Amino acid sequence: MLYREALNKAIDESMAADNSVVILGEDVGRYGGSYRVSEGLFSKYGEKRVIDTPIAELSIVGNAIGMAIAGLRPIAEIMTANFSLLAMDQIINHASKFRYMSGGKMTIPLTIRMPGGVSRQLAAQHSENYETLYSSVPGLIVLAASNATYAYYGLKSAIFMNDPVVFLEHELLYPMDMEFKEIKNFDPFKAEVVKEGKDLTIITYLKMRYDVLEAQKALQKAGIDAEIIDLNSLRPIDIETIAKSIKKTKKCVIVEEDHKTGGMGAEIAAQIMENCFYDLDAPVLRIAGEDVPIPYNRKLELLSIPTPEKIVKKILKWKAENGI
Repeated sequence: MLYREALNKAIDESMAADNSVVILGEDVGRYGGSYRVSEGLFSKYGEKRVIDTPIAELSIVGNAIGMAIAGLRPIAEIMTANFSLLAMDQIINHASKFRYMSGGKMTIPLTIRMPGGVSRQLAAQHSENYETLYSSVPGLIVLAASNATYAYYGLKSAIFMNDPVVFLEHELLYPMDMEFKEIKNFDPFKAEVVKEGKDLTIITYLKMRYDVLEAQKALQKAGIDAEIIDLNSLRPIDIETIAKSIKKTKKCVIVEEDHKTGGMGAEIAAQIMENCFYDLDAPVLRIAGEDVPIPYNRKLELLSIPTPEKIVKKILKWKAENGI
């Protein structure tokens, strides 16, 4: 199943099951969405439930919050995470706080979908990762879908939560054909052990999952049997699954596309220090994007983010430096 088809299926089934579910955003209606995620929904559910909006992200999220307060379950689509900066006041200062400021009398069952990450030569203003910004905000749930199975089950779960969810996607994943697994008793906050191993735990999420899987082939040839964990949920983080793996492997590497300074890996590493310090045989290694705005030039763009080759090189260097 294509990644975008899994997202479409989740929205379609949710809208069919509950008339309060609506979707709004730029080009989500007649055009079917910038990445074809809402394709076919306009003709099926009509303009009152599949709503084309002006190019105004603050308005999209603000209107969605109003819908949620009034009893609907809106899905607000932001064309890219980069444009979500224009809606930050509504997301952070309103959606995340209303439940608390109303003493629990008001809930905001709102899902804000947005793709982010480095695609291919879209340059600095269209290539950022902002998961760290949203994951640092109390009152928000942040989920990150790296595969068709989680895209489907995770998005359906998000739509029917009673608190605001930032649902992160990656632009390069939409056309990817992926295995789809039927899951009973799905837990959106549970990390996935993608591959079991005994020598090293690698924690990752979103598109980096595939770079890590490619890298592990070379690591295997070098005699390193890596366990790979895909976080799925960035707020909250499933530290229990991480701790269980580190207790076995004694070593941990975090791979993220985000910038290193203040990136998601810093928070993950901090939680590992708090929970797993005495199980570690070496300092946690963070492999992340460089601390630069993403360049347009393709060679520079690839130099600014982790690639399978870089992941292998950095792990082997870290292993040698720490005598492990």
